[in-house]
Amino acid sequence: MRFVYVVLLSLILLVSFTFADSDYHENLVLEPLTPALLLASFNFRSNASLRSFEQQHFQYIPRSLGQILQHAKTKELHLRFSTGKWDAESWGARPWRGTKEGGTGVELWAWVEADSDEQAFANWITLNNALSGLFCASLNFIDSTRTTRPVMTFEPAGDHTNSSLSTLHLLHGTLPREVTVDMVLDIERSKRPRDNPIPRPVPHEGLACDKSKPYVEFDACYPLDVSSDQSWSLSEVFGRPIKGSCLATDASRRTTESVCLNVPHERDVWTSGGAIENKKPSGKSRCFTLHGTNSFEMNLPPQSTETAIRPEPLVYASRSFTGHGQERGGVQTLLTNPSTTLPIEFMYFETLPWFMKPYLHTLTARLSTMAIPDPGIIKSIYYRPALDRRRGTQLECLISVPPASTVVLTYDFDKAILRYTEYPPDANRGFDVAPAVIRILSPPGAERASSSEADFLRTTSLLLSLPTPDFSMPYNVIILTSTVMALAFGMVFNLLVRRFVGADEVEGYDLSKIRSKIRARIVALRNRLTGQK
Repeated sequence: MRFVYVVLLSLILLVSFTFADSDYHENLVLEPLTPALLLASFNFRSNASLRSFEQQHFQYIPRSLGQILQHAKTKELHLRFSTGKWDAESWGARPWRGTKEGGTGVELWAWVEADSDEQAFANWITLNNALSGLFCASLNFIDSTRTTRPVMTFEPAGDHTNSSLSTLHLLHGTLPREVTVDMVLDIERSKRPRDNPIPRPVPHEGLACDKSKPYVEFDACYPLDVSSDQSWSLSEVFGRPIKGSCLATDASRRTTESVCLNVPHERDVWTSGGAIENKKPSGKSRCFTLHGTNSFEMNLPPQSTETAIRPEPLVYASRSFTGHGQERGGVQTLLTNPSTTLPIEFMYFETLPWFMKPYLHTLTARLSTMAIPDPGIIKSIYYRPALDRRRGTQLECLISVPPASTVVLTYDFDKAILRYTEYPPDANRGFDVAPAVIRILSPPGAERASSSEADFLRTTSLLLSLPTPDFSMPYNVIILTSTVMALAFGMVFNLLVRRFVGADEVEGYDLSKIRSKIRARIVALRNRLTGQK
């Protein structure tokens, strides 16, 4: 039976510097989500001391990246490349509490040191342009229209002194349409065999079909429900076994657990020699310590066991467009608190393009069971309106959801008409709107968690349809106008450059000879018709 893998492509970069020593650590966590889905989560952590960074002693951090941060005066950088969607209703809570994921496409925020907002934005543009070339991405398109300055959603994750925080400026930018698959494939090509990267369908012989169903053709297959855990191994998932522990790790830290598997202890797991297994007291996880450069292989045979239940998310969120037509529309966000005992508070952050013009007075929040808005749901609002072709709209809300309730957040907006040159080549596809960011705060009465300790989640991106002109009409007008102008110009040019002279003014021209030849031809033609010789 063929195992189905779900790959969540995400490249995460967090750069911050501490006063501790430098070190490096990597970890792989494997966790079956369903009997047919496997989650592989990689964690690479490089710590560099502030002293070594200032002296440009780059041991675990690339020199090219470190010099960019120094030139742009960036004290903390978060860069996320993501694609795909996390199905919270089927898979439970997000890995790493959502702190290591970003919105669809590219999401970037950084704390930049500057004396003024203008200087901070100049450093921000320098940082984006440099990272664009380093990561082969379109980060240079993050301009003033795609840049915001969050106030309540993000907090620094690194160690910063109180004196330095006064000169740090937080800037946030998104590119929801950025295609990240090509870059991720380039990274994987160095780790996988040189096979054809184009996905191909599973052969008919490898499908698990329900033979009790009637079939129309011999190759038709009704998928059989997977009721037991399927077999898989590291070689089947990644194309090769793990070649021991990382040699870049300090010798004193090579005894750390490099591979963890979140399955019940009753699940049979076969491993190769040279690894130390450590089962956790929870009974639902085990980790392996690798030594040397020996190959580590792990194989899980098929077995009928109960799949471990993942923790339930603290909040369910979904966002969509409402309304119809090309002039105006609306946004509706459903926020559900699954807890039956405790309310939940979170920061809701949206970044809208300048051609979406929301009306703040239409912003309402109500319970799904009520038709009247509840003013106690939205605790506070920070709103920064958009300026045409200069900056987008920024909306931050502190929202509280009662236990076992769903809040419906809605507002209306107008659609602006763009200039002819502002449409992309595939204008009829629409314009991508960045996902909303939700930062979950601590329960009431508890101390508010910092940005590194809070839970995060992102909604899916939206596709906005704007009034699109007929782009073929200008080309038709251009072609017709060019044809008329060419004909008129040719006629005028021919009259201007041609010289008209009389027949008797041409040298060597005898008019009597021409007349005699014409008469002779006419006589010959007449004789032929009458039959005379």
